Amino acid sequence: MNEKEILEWYLSAGVDVICGNEPMSHNAKPAPAVAVSERTPVRPAITDLAQSGDAACKNARDICERASSLEELEKGVENFDGCALKLTANKTVFGSGNPHAEIMFVGEAPGADEDRMGLPFVGRSGQLLDKMLAAVGIARNACYITNILMWRPPGNRTPTTAETAVCLPFLKRKIELIAPKIIIALGAPAANALLDTEEAISRIRGKWLEYCPHAGEKIDLLATFHPAYLLRNPAQKGKTWADFLRLAKKIANN
Repeated sequence: MNEKEILEWYLSAGVDVICGNEPMSHNAKPAPAVAVSERTPVRPAITDLAQSGDAACKNARDICERASSLEELEKGVENFDGCALKLTANKTVFGSGNPHAEIMFVGEAPGADEDRMGLPFVGRSGQLLDKMLAAVGIARNACYITNILMWRPPGNRTPTTAETAVCLPFLKRKIELIAPKIIIALGAPAANALLDTEEAISRIRGKWLEYCPHAGEKIDLLATFHPAYLLRNPAQKGKTWADFLRLAKKIANN
């Protein structure tokens, strides 16, 4: 593996900082500790971005209540300091597409490519999603695409329950503002977050379910495999193709 390949591997793993400019050995004796001057500013271990869970969720809900448009909501997210993932992410990946879309796609979290570009589903998963949409005659720019989380977890690790909880109000407000007729949940995390369940994707995919933003309101929801899962498990593409045909039939009958 050459230097370029090593660097690309580190980037894909979420490594974006170095510890120093000089190489070091784990077997070397540690350097003597340097006394910290009382005047030397010390960055606190917990910053304003790592608020307590309850306070962060309340802050998120307050921002959502004040936002009367996607633009206002995005500005509120820019000033939101309640998710520690914002510390390690390069960019906020708010969402993209038609703000009046009838179809909304929801994934779990941005990946490395999305984190660099600030847009959802632009890497290999996004390219596969584009192909599936084109195959059933749906234009990507006619849809709205987003994730539960707007910041990439380091190394693409699984988001924590707290990280999902603090970002969920923003997703729900996006749905209220866009008012889609259909939601496609890409993967179990997205489906379970919206349906408030803990079902395996294999049990709920391919079925028309309902997301209820408010009492008496219902939006058709279809869960299917995430494109990233299909890249790792190509044998499941047939099932997802069947789900996209269900989507196309639903649109034709509306």
